[in-house]
Amino acid sequence: MGRARLARLHGVATSYTPAPGRSVQITDDTAVAVLAALGVDASTPHAVRTALAAYEDDAARTLLPRTVVARPGRPPDLTGLPEGTALRVETEGGGTAEPVAPGRPAALARLPLGIHVLHATAPGGRTARAPLIVAPDRVPVPAGRSHGFLVQLYSLLSRRSWGMGDLGDLADLAAWSGRALGTGFLQLNPLHAAVPGPPTDPSPYRPSSRRFPDPVHLRIEHIPEYTHLTGTARLRADELAARAGVLRSEVLERGALIDRDAVWELKRAALELVCAVPLGPGRRAAYCDFLAEQGQALEDHATWYAFAERHGPDWRGWPAALRDPRSPDTARLRHRLLDRIDFHCRLAWLTDEQLAAAQRAARDAGMAVGLVHDLAVGVHPSGADTWAQQGAFAAGMSIGAPPDAFNARGQDWGLPPWRPDVLAAAGYAPYRALLRGLLRHAGALRIDHVMGLFRLWWVPEGRPPTEGAYVGYDGEAMLSVLALEARRAGAAVIGEDLGTVEPGVRGALAERGVLGTSVLWFERDYRDRGDGGAGENAGEREAGDGAPRADAVQAGDGPGAAVAPEAVADGAAAGPAGERGAARETAAPAPGGAPRILAPDEWRGACLATVTTHDLPPTAARLTGADVALRERLGLLAGPPERERSRAAQELTEWMRELVRRGLLPEGRSDEEAAVKAVHRFLLRTPARMVGVWLPDAVGDRRPQNLPGTWDEYPNWRLPVAGPDGRPYTLEELAASPRLHALMRELSDGPG
Repeated sequence: MGRARLARLHGVATSYTPAPGRSVQITDDTAVAVLAALGVDASTPHAVRTALAAYEDDAARTLLPRTVVARPGRPPDLTGLPEGTALRVETEGGGTAEPVAPGRPAALARLPLGIHVLHATAPGGRTARAPLIVAPDRVPVPAGRSHGFLVQLYSLLSRRSWGMGDLGDLADLAAWSGRALGTGFLQLNPLHAAVPGPPTDPSPYRPSSRRFPDPVHLRIEHIPEYTHLTGTARLRADELAARAGVLRSEVLERGALIDRDAVWELKRAALELVCAVPLGPGRRAAYCDFLAEQGQALEDHATWYAFAERHGPDWRGWPAALRDPRSPDTARLRHRLLDRIDFHCRLAWLTDEQLAAAQRAARDAGMAVGLVHDLAVGVHPSGADTWAQQGAFAAGMSIGAPPDAFNARGQDWGLPPWRPDVLAAAGYAPYRALLRGLLRHAGALRIDHVMGLFRLWWVPEGRPPTEGAYVGYDGEAMLSVLALEARRAGAAVIGEDLGTVEPGVRGALAERGVLGTSVLWFERDYRDRGDGGAGENAGEREAGDGAPRADAVQAGDGPGAAVAPEAVADGAAAGPAGERGAARETAAPAPGGAPRILAPDEWRGACLATVTTHDLPPTAARLTGADVALRERLGLLAGPPERERSRAAQELTEWMRELVRRGLLPEGRSDEEAAVKAVHRFLLRTPARMVGVWLPDAVGDRRPQNLPGTWDEYPNWRLPVAGPDGRPYTLEELAASPRLHALMRELSDGPG
């Protein structure tokens, strides 16, 4: 009992619900390990008693919470302060606000937005100070309705790319699509800095750092110093560009996969030449401003990459003294490697410049939002962020997903979690800085696994995912920091809320203005099934006859993966809150007792609506059965092939009937291109504020960019955008594609 109480006091849930009516208690070993990662010894009964006493003593002596959060109409809860305690606020700008009258903490919510410092002085002389976050109620929302592309940047090659899509291609796509197609946004894969190879993990969802972008995305020729190369440096640069042309041709013309390591080898060599060119006075001043603005975070980031060149990309295997970023040995090696550290700082600056140019191109083309950057749920345990911010991460822990009715083994994503106690003690500074960096050149931010702002499943190192536990985060504080930084950047926020969603989370996100993510195939009415769903998952992965559907089961296999959310614990997928009593058109009943397809006006309006995502089958594959055939070939089907093909065919037939019934498929069911248009016409009838088109869908690509559940069996994250026959399309060919233009005319001319 004592250990369970200690766990709960520190935000560790002692049970979870994998299925209706079934509660599973976490083991004592799990509780001990998770508490140890939070700095609490619970290994023996004596240690538990000592820890409980320490907690109670600390609670009795503490005047203020680690971080105080306020917003308009919601003052902080400071009821535990002794009567007569005086409060004083040191504002973010360094000034002092009017003293707060004792017992009147509501005045704190009326302070200017920002990160202040709250000082408390109790009558007995005790004092305390804590960060005070005053945040807006809501994040900004996009003005009006917009449509845009969902793009995996590496897959978007032009005739100028060096073997993979780059920031020059992104700027061109923005300038063209905004002007020619009326697109309002481009949603990207995470562009975070990768752990260097070879081989480099191609997944954008397991980065070395989320704080800085990866220079592999640079367009070398767009760097101003490139034009000043002369002599042997120019000859060498021309040779590298020619080799890059060969890489590009291999991908576009000979069916080769995108080879990130080969691309980076050429770009790094070219960047060494470019960075040897002296900066002009104006450029030097701009670089110095960037260094000053980014400060210690950039120095640590560049230092890790410089050290990795010498000692390898896993800092946990470096000489012991170098594992501490503040040790004397680290300081000495920093001094010896100043040139290499400056090189990596320069790459961060150059990448930041090109990201800014891409966002300018989007806005200049008339996009209301522009770039939508993607925040991965975590970082690689050996990478730059975990080295530089070791105290903020839970040592020996990995995040994942608990076992449920459709994955009895659970999942371990191999990404260490942030410690909620350390975040709170730091006034959420690491989180604030992360958001600020990502929002520098963004019109919106997508947050992968947004439920992680409230809780994450922690798995102790060396143990299976079944032996994990949920650890809670202060959702109010996390959302308030998000709202503050988004307001300052003037950016919208999209939460990827597919998968296991605990009760109340979607409501809390909607209250703060965070848009959800709605995928066409999964928007069904599960309220009337009467089967209770799947415990905490509330049936999120349950399909028509209660058996696991192949794409639903495979879709949640790791960070960045979308999990089929056919129903959720708080029922939010069934429609916008407060609208269930409204009269509305309904969809026809589904055959065979399957959950009913939601009518367009039953969708929530505060969402990004899409037909598919980066880890679900492309629409053409679903329409032709190529998705089931691929999984059958790789042995990934959840049941016998005949059953899976039959289920997929039944679902497709149901959707085609629905589209025909609504007059959205006048061309007939046998026309694949017309069916792709029809499902997007359906999206346009929903109230969704943002409508996203998966770029490969626009040209009939049948190959998924990521097939969860595979590693070497499938070339995840390494395929260029291609047509129905698998032939890669360049950006220039995309811009001239009749099929793409025909689809995008539907969105430009459609409702809304």
